[in-house]
Amino acid sequence: MHESATTTWKTCRMKREYPESPLVGVGAVVVQDCRVLLIRRGQPPLLGEWSLPGGVLECGETLREAVVREAREETGLVVETGEMLGVYERVIRDDDGRVRYHYVLIDFLCRPLGGDLKAGSDATDVRWFTRDELPALNLAYDASDVVRKGLARA
Repeated sequence: MHESATTTWKTCRMKREYPESPLVGVGAVVVQDCRVLLIRRGQPPLLGEWSLPGGVLECGETLREAVVREAREETGLVVETGEMLGVYERVIRDDDGRVRYHYVLIDFLCRPLGGDLKAGSDATDVRWFTRDELPALNLAYDASDVVRKGLARA
């Protein structure tokens, strides 16, 4: 018996809020002309905050495929993935101490190849930032760390 791709994908999809186990996420550190591309999150966690384009790995997808897909969905740009810059963990608990979100995040240095810059899917805004503009954004520690690495290596 053959399952359709949709059925297979649905069986692989995990609950993001109050998950049963950690979820694997990817991030795109897109750098061009000494600037990094960030999105303003339109969904929790980090709703309304500036962050790296990225999201959850889908079943059957490689890490690099996920980075390319997420960057395209959230920024409109087609990117090429380079080196892996780091692996981070984000655990967010609710007021009762229960794990509301738990992600293992794998971030890659990327360069844009084409496309039209525009906020999409889970993003409400997308912009290029210089190193000097970053402190005012109050990025999460892990995002700030990997952005500095990406800017240094690009």
